[in-house]
Parts: sequence; structure tokens; C-alpha cells
Amino acid sequence: MFHGHHDLVFLGLSLAVAMLGAWTALDLFRRVEGKAGRERGIWLGSAACAMGLGIWSMHFVAMLGFDPGAPVSYDPALTLLSLVLAVGATAVAFVVAASDRAGRAPLVAAGTLMGIGICLMHYVGMAALETAVPMGYDMPLVALSLLIAIVAATAALFVARGEKGTATRIAATVALGLAVVGMHYTAMAALSLMPVGGHAMGAGAAPAYPLAFGVAGTTILILFLALMASLYDQRANILAALEAGGVGYWELDLRNCHLHISPKGKALYGLAADERLSYAEALNRIAPGSRAERERELAQAIATGADYDVEYPLLDGGRWVNARGRTMADGNGRATRMVGVVIDVTERRRALERIVVSERRQRLLVDELNHRVKNTLSTIQSLSRHMASGAPSVASFHRDLEGRILALSSTHNVLTQRGWEGADLAEILTGTLASHPPERVVLGGGSVTLDTREALAIGMVFHEMATNAARHGALAGPEGRIEVRWRLEQGADGEALHLDWHELGLASETPAPREPGLGLRIIGRSIEGELGGEARMERHPGGIRWRLRIPVRARATA
Repeated sequence: MFHGHHDLVFLGLSLAVAMLGAWTALDLFRRVEGKAGRERGIWLGSAACAMGLGIWSMHFVAMLGFDPGAPVSYDPALTLLSLVLAVGATAVAFVVAASDRAGRAPLVAAGTLMGIGICLMHYVGMAALETAVPMGYDMPLVALSLLIAIVAATAALFVARGEKGTATRIAATVALGLAVVGMHYTAMAALSLMPVGGHAMGAGAAPAYPLAFGVAGTTILILFLALMASLYDQRANILAALEAGGVGYWELDLRNCHLHISPKGKALYGLAADERLSYAEALNRIAPGSRAERERELAQAIATGADYDVEYPLLDGGRWVNARGRTMADGNGRATRMVGVVIDVTERRRALERIVVSERRQRLLVDELNHRVKNTLSTIQSLSRHMASGAPSVASFHRDLEGRILALSSTHNVLTQRGWEGADLAEILTGTLASHPPERVVLGGGSVTLDTREALAIGMVFHEMATNAARHGALAGPEGRIEVRWRLEQGADGEALHLDWHELGLASETPAPREPGLGLRIIGRSIEGELGGEARMERHPGGIRWRLRIPVRARATA
């Protein structure tokens, strides 16, 4: 009784096939995650075929290295059945492992079924071996080979379900390859052969080396193609995710400046997916002022290996893009290509510009407010001092001071609504006369925007005029009315606002005061002193007319 001879070349070849099959199966099984329907079934089937084919090929190659001491041949039907058993058992087990609800117990059961299938594959394959030497089996070793197959299969399922990192997959691949080969040679150790004299290898024996390398090569090719399909699927998923995120992908060959760019990247440069974009054309689409910076950043990234990250505007209407990349080196450490992404950052740039403008405006507004608050407090202080010296009573002082403070507040409100960048003359005038019946007030003129200094001074003037009209002028009687008209005129000394305030329908002619009161002095100081303009009041039977001329930095907006 003897156990035959095993060629070490075939042992090494079978181990390589087993490990490659395990690596490929684990990689393909990872593709199942996130897939559904028909696509999920395809990847599950591919993983099962890879694992089953790897195990079967390992078994067949190892069997070709087995020499029982007599000519051998193989039954094609039983050999094919052994392949079906390996793939089928692996497929069932992988379906269970891929289920989201599969716990520890289902995985152990599936591993047991897969181990039995692998063991059956081996012994059916042994049954396909036809030789004149009688064969028998040592049952304890057969049981041990079955146990090794079950443990190896169960471990494979747990690894396939839980492995994430490359190091874990390498360790699992080596362990599974050794376990599968160990199972095979344990089963071969269980084989007992009875020597038969007078038998030598006949001329018709199968050429072991060519057949072994042919089977192994074919298996490796199939597994390699499966790995390429997995890598292609992974690349397609990454590119689809980039496209969905509005990110373009590009590769630049640094040796010949050949540029490959994804359809989304071409779209960012204003091209259709089927249009060609060369490296030179991509440079020409960058705004001229940014090309030198872009070249400098690229050269630095190539020279130092640092990440390439630069933003630049394109020629097509102010669009900005952010190009990021990283150099890839060859075996000698020389940068040969660069890969990266390109992103449209136009909205981000505009948002940053708006933030900068907003911050600048906010600083100006705070400075303006600080200045105007000081001026307003100074104005109130001056008013209160002058009013206190001539007020007939405390109640009169309180009433007049409150009215003037409210007039300043009303103008402040108009300025605040426009960010203290100006105020509309008609809006100030309408607010001043809002307490009077609209049929007694006629306004006419274009839209004129005043700056803050002009608005505050003219707002106070309107308050004094309206107060005088309500107490002593046209609005004091039942029939009086006010007509206010204004226009901008360009004169020899620049642009000026001409305003005509006309009070009509006075009940009786009001005699001219012997000396101007505080209201008239405020009008004069505001128009002539602060704004450098002219203010004239004319009296006529039944009416009063104010003619104001104010040099302004305003411009008509309508």
C-alpha cells in the first residue's frame, strides 16, 4: 500500500491558483454591496464562479501532479460534475452571505454546505480518475478533510461579509488558499493505493505539464478578466459619483502633455461630451491673467510632489474653476502623470465677493452711523440750547423739541432702509406731510436720491416749513393747500436741485416777522450754511412761496 507521488511544481501552481481565486472572489463579492436586481445577481454569480473555479482548478492541477504509478485518464462527465459542485455550493453560500439579514448561524450553515460541496467536488473528481491501480480511503483522514473544507468555507464567508481593508483581504486570501490546498492534500493523504506490478506509463498518457499549465493559465486569465471587470465597475462608480457631484475628472500625461478629461470636465470648459479638449486648448480657455500663476503652481507640484490646487477664471463670461491634482511617479520616482478633478467654483467666488462687499459696506455703515449719531446729538444739543432761550413755556419747548427730534428720526428711518447710501427726496417729503389730508398737498417732481448729509439737512427744512404752514400758513385754515415741485438742473457751477414750496389759500395775510424766528434760522443755516445753497421766501396776497436752490451730488433715478 502506498499514497502515490506529488510533483512540487504542481503543488506550487495549485496554491497560486487557489490564492488568486480567493482574492478575485473576495473582490467581486465587494461589488455586490449597493447593487440590486439583475446587476446584484451578476456580481454574486461572478464571485461564486471565481471561488468555485479557483478551487476546482487548484484540485485539477494538483491531480495532474499526482502519480499513482500507472497510466491515468479522466471521465469528462464526472470532471464536469465536480466543477458544477464547486461553483454551485459556493453560489448558494454567497447568496446567504450577501443577505442583509444573515446572522452568525445562517453563515455557519452556509459555510457547512459550501464545505460539503467542496469536499464532494474533490471526491467526485477523484472518482473521475481512471487507473489500473486499486484505490481505497482512510476514513478518519476523509473526515478531517471534510472538517478542513467546512472551516475554510465558513471562514471565507465571514471574511467576504466583513473584510474592508486591503491588508485584511491579503491575509484572508493567503489563509483561504492554504486552507483549500491543505484540504486537498489531506484528502489525498486519505487515499490508499495497492501496487500492481508490470505497469508503466503508456504512450497514450495525458501530457501532465502542458495540460496543467493550460488549465492554470486559462483559469488565471478568466480570474484576471473578472478582476478587470471589478476594477472597471469601481472606476465607473467613482466617475458616476463625481459626475453627480458636478466634479470633472482629468488625467495629464506629463511626458507628452496628453490630456484626458471626463464629460463633466469638458462641460465646465464649455464643450460637449464628444468634443476633444487638448492640453493646449484647455490653456487657451483660461483667462490670460491667470495662465502664469497656473503654470507656476503646476511646475511646483511636479517638482516637489505637493498637491496641485489652483483657481482661475475662464474666458467664457467670468466662470471660475478649481483644478486639483496629484502627481503619480514611476518606479524611478519620476513624476510621469497627474490625476485630479476640476470643479465649478463660480458661485463660491461670487458669494465670497458678496461677503467682502457686505463687510466693506458694513464698516462704512458703522462709520457713517457713528459720524451721523455724533452730528445728530450735536444738532439736538444746539437746537435745545437755542429753543430754551426763546421758548415761552416748558410745554412749548417740549413740543417743539420733540417734533424736531421726530423729524430727524424719520429721515434716519428712510436712510436706514437704503443702508445709509442715500434717501429719496419724495419719500422724505411724503413722510413729513403724511399727517395732513392728501387733497391739501400736491407733490410733483422726478425721483431724486440725496446723500446722507443732504437728506438730514433737507428733512429738517421740510419739517420747519410744514410746522410753520400748520401753525401760521396755508394748512392753518380750512381752504389752504401746499404745492411742492422740484427738478434737477445743470448750471454753469454744476448740478443743482431747484425746489418750489408754494402755500396757497391763506385765510389772511400773515405779517412778516420783525426778526426771523428759530424755524426760519434753521432753514437758512441748513440750506445756505450747511449745503451751500440759496433759500428765498416770497409773500404775496393769499400765499407764501419758498424758492430753494441746493447744489447736490444727487442724480435723477427716474
